[in-house]
Amino acid sequence: MSAQDFLVEIGTEELPPTSLKALASAFLSGIESGLQQAGLTYTNACYFAAPRRLAVQITALAERQPDREFEKRGPATQAPAKAVEGFARSCGVTVDELIQTEVGKGSYFVHRGIETGKSSEELLPAIVSESLNQLPIPKRMRWGSSRTEFVRPVHWLVMLLGESVIPCEILGLTSGRKTRGHRFHYPHDIELLSPGDYQPKLLSPGKVIVDFAQRMEKIRQQVLAEAQKVNAEVVIDEDLLEEVCALNEWPVALTGRFEERFLEVPSEALISSMKSNQKYFHLIDQQGKLLPYFITVANIESLDPAQIISGNEKVIRPRLADAAFFFEQDRQSPLASRIDKLKSIVFQHDLGTLHDKTVRVSKLAGSIARLIGGNTDYAERAAALSKCDLMTDMVFEFTELQGLMGYYYARHDGEVDEVALALNEQYMPRFSGDELPTTKTGMALALADRIDTITGLFAINQPPTGSKDPFALRRQSLGILRIIIDHQLDLDLAQLVQLAASNYTDLPGSADVTERVIDFMLERLRAWYEEKGVSVSVYQAVHALRPTRPLDFNKRVIAVSDFAQLPEAQDLAAANKRVANILAKQSTADAPSVVDASLLTEDAEKELANAVATLTAQTRPLFAQGRYPEAMTLLAALNPQVNRFFDEVMVMADDDATRHNRLALLAQLRGLFLGTADISLL
Repeated sequence: MSAQDFLVEIGTEELPPTSLKALASAFLSGIESGLQQAGLTYTNACYFAAPRRLAVQITALAERQPDREFEKRGPATQAPAKAVEGFARSCGVTVDELIQTEVGKGSYFVHRGIETGKSSEELLPAIVSESLNQLPIPKRMRWGSSRTEFVRPVHWLVMLLGESVIPCEILGLTSGRKTRGHRFHYPHDIELLSPGDYQPKLLSPGKVIVDFAQRMEKIRQQVLAEAQKVNAEVVIDEDLLEEVCALNEWPVALTGRFEERFLEVPSEALISSMKSNQKYFHLIDQQGKLLPYFITVANIESLDPAQIISGNEKVIRPRLADAAFFFEQDRQSPLASRIDKLKSIVFQHDLGTLHDKTVRVSKLAGSIARLIGGNTDYAERAAALSKCDLMTDMVFEFTELQGLMGYYYARHDGEVDEVALALNEQYMPRFSGDELPTTKTGMALALADRIDTITGLFAINQPPTGSKDPFALRRQSLGILRIIIDHQLDLDLAQLVQLAASNYTDLPGSADVTERVIDFMLERLRAWYEEKGVSVSVYQAVHALRPTRPLDFNKRVIAVSDFAQLPEAQDLAAANKRVANILAKQSTADAPSVVDASLLTEDAEKELANAVATLTAQTRPLFAQGRYPEAMTLLAALNPQVNRFFDEVMVMADDDATRHNRLALLAQLRGLFLGTADISLL
């Protein structure tokens, strides 16, 4: 079957830079999905994305679908003649052309034929339209008098299959072969004779680098080269690099400078202003100190780049001046003076103000500090100051600096270093993979703040739903679990939630809040372990016992994960499942109790009983000390005795005493493995 290249390009107003790559990827994915569903083969597919365009190119796309055989079943052979004739007419054939075939226990009339495949030209407009409809656009817009909706107004549409335009209308535009060049360097139409013209003609004369990855790499190399010119190192944030790439079609990196006096302001505030507001890359010296330079990326190759640099320097100066002013003003009043102001800020309607929250968190942080060997006074002081920086001008202007500015202001006020550090560490980890608190005061505050929030919201019956989690309780739960597990803190979630709940009174859901919060938090571990490559069955085996100490939970998961790799694991898991099923069928009156050695008659049951008794004595201290890997390794040696027992012994013997005794032995066997996890779930 012959094949041709295909190109579709949607020309728009400037697309949202933070979502450009995602839109392009989704556009490609949607088209590929449509081609696969239509049965259209191709050799390669890629997307192109720039501020004013989304495009997809398909290489060697089949010109049409393959023909396919089909079979349509009609009425039974015993059906009235008119029914059979009607079926034949609907298929466009005569009754004589129908086939009789056996289906199950009946005989039916069947029409078989060959469906001719449709051409790619006929199918592609609908495939492209459906892909555009499915793009992840939170809010679509209209423009002019058109009823068409898209993420931005659209201006041109290219649809080429080989050298031919696919005639269609999409997003209110008629397809053609003309694209457009750079808005300033080449604001003209560019005619494409075939999809292969797309990249080279937009590059020259169009002055547009349409390949997102190539454009991003060019920016990276330009920025590195600019940094070398001033003997500095540039910090390339990948998210910022991607956003800058999405803002430029013809990127040109330029270096600017700002006054050194601004370096007296915390570097994080300056960097935040440069990145968030201006999309600048900042530079540092070999010691990691911020230098008074920045690198901007222009979307134009200017004949007088000094003018662009000067313009950017004029723009950044008032931004940095604002940061310097806020910093100086905020330091004139100590953090502690803002504690009472927290009474005016509602944390949550039913849970009180931020001041109420800090009072609760202070008590809880002190208790946690005591449990982990930290300084109670430090934890309570840090909690009292924890939200004060939210009342400063700097954090009001740069919200992402909450906690960090608290640290700087606390140090300026003469607070103890560990208290000051805790004000920043309270928000750690801020995202998946982020660093954790390093001080015990920071750990105590970070745990207390999160546990108070989660417990309070569950106690007012406002847990997260499938689509809504306004307080990010899932992320906060993972933060708690990471801090406890990674820092090897022997803390019990049940105890922590009970301590948090004791700070509340008369909340509607407080009766069972501890159980619900623990269930919610332990469930977060499922995805966490999956990301680490731990199978769901291992997580479920441990979760079945519901250990409420995250550190202990993790030790069990590691042990069971290692055990699952042993050659004996599957046999023992199957045996445990069999034992669990046998025991589950017994009534309470028949519940197994102690094994009576005098009732053991078969060699196989005696051998198993001796092995179970020996291993019970050996593993009991291991379980008590949380040495689960050693215990599971010992239990793996039971495999021969367990297999022999089930091969040679009838558990459900006619004699009541013998049957009960064997059930008691199985209960002991299962109890051994339940010391770590329910391996019957492996």
